[in-house]
Order: sequence, then C-alpha cells, then structure tokens
Amino acid sequence: MTVNCPSGHPSTSTDYCDVCGLPMGEAAASTPEAAPAPDAAAAPPAAPAGQACPNCSEAAAPDALFCESCGYDFTTGTMPRPASSLDLSSGPAPATPPATPSAPAALAEWVVERWVDPDWYAVQQSDDPCPSPGLPTVIPLTEKSLLIGRPSRSRGISPEIDCGDDTGVSRRQAQLTTDGQRWWVEDLQSSNGTYVASAAGPLPETPIIPGQRQELHPDDRVYVGAWTRLVVRKATPEEQAGQA
Repeated sequence: MTVNCPSGHPSTSTDYCDVCGLPMGEAAASTPEAAPAPDAAAAPPAAPAGQACPNCSEAAAPDALFCESCGYDFTTGTMPRPASSLDLSSGPAPATPPATPSAPAALAEWVVERWVDPDWYAVQQSDDPCPSPGLPTVIPLTEKSLLIGRPSRSRGISPEIDCGDDTGVSRRQAQLTTDGQRWWVEDLQSSNGTYVASAAGPLPETPIIPGQRQELHPDDRVYVGAWTRLVVRKATPEEQAGQA
C-alpha cells in the first residue's frame, strides 16, 4: 500500500516519505492540498520542445536555449534586444566599396600669357610703379569661359586669369570664351576699358564696346589695366606635359 506524504510524494513507508524524508504522521492517509499554480503572467513563456519559437515562429530544437533566428531566450522568455548604435559600433565595420578610379584631368590645349608691358604702361599715366618686365606668367585655359580681373574675397570674385597685382584692372574686367577653336573677349563694363590690337600694329587707342564679344585673331593682344598684356595661344607639348 502506498500513501502520499505531506508534499504529495507517493511512499510505501508510513513513517517517513521515501522521496523527501518528511514524517508522514496523520497526513499520510490524506491527500495534500494542491499547491496554487504560479501566476501565468509572471512566468515567461517558453517554447515547448519541437515547437515553433513564440517570437518568430521558427522551429526550435528540443534542447535549444536561444532561438537561432531571432535570439528569443527559451529559458527566461526574454525577447531579443533591438539593435542599438552601440551594438552596431562594436561589430565589424561595413565593407567599403572599392574606389572607382577617376578619369585623368583633360590637358589644356590653350594657355594665356600675362605680360608686364612697359610700352602700355607709358601711355596709361598710372600713379603706381610699373613692375620689372620679365618672362610672362603662363596660365592654362581649362574652361570654355574664363574671367579676367582681380580677386575679391568679400565679393566672392576669383578670376581664372588673375591680374591682382595691376590695380588698373577691374575686379570683373573682361570675359574670355571659346568654342574650342576660336576665342572671343568681352569687356564687362570695366573702369579703364579693354583694348585689342595686332602684335604687328601700334598700341590700341580705342577700347572695345562693352557687352559685345570681339573675336581674337592669332596675332592679337589684349591690353588691360596699367601694364597688363594678355596673349592667347596654343599650349606647347612641353606645357601640356607639365600639366600631367
């Protein structure tokens, strides 16, 4: 004959429980009162063996502690923690795509020579002293439209053909434009005018009309400011090699 101990264990012994060792006493003949079931809300849900994960419905192994798909904790019923910026920063950095090699910059086929011309200075009656003449400054012409003038940081003016040392040149003196083969110059309402003349002729006396483009011939020279002479010509192979 078996009786139940006060904890509910079946026991063949009537003095002490065969399972837990508690004294049987008078309670051995009676069935102990069932312990109250734990609060279902307090206990975390767990995935029964062989059933789907409660969070993502993926199949779970019988002895799995975590869902391999979403990270659900079968032991505690804890939901997977959402990724944070800290988690992302601690992981491996995303792969950086290889940089696409940029195309080499096109070589300038044209240049402009900026000269100090004492003859032009002599007829301008400028109060500024004329710099010593020497070799010209050679500026590659890489755009189809270029500003001639003097830079001004406050006004945001950065001319491609910088004549900043000649105070007789306006901030926005003139514009050079090209179609790739021919060149034009246009005066931009400058203070002292823009002049064009052939290298074989005398110095010009009449400025070009502001706002009207004038085509430059191969031997033409552009005069601006108190001593500046500009010559537009094809770049030499040596000059193009220096740009590479």
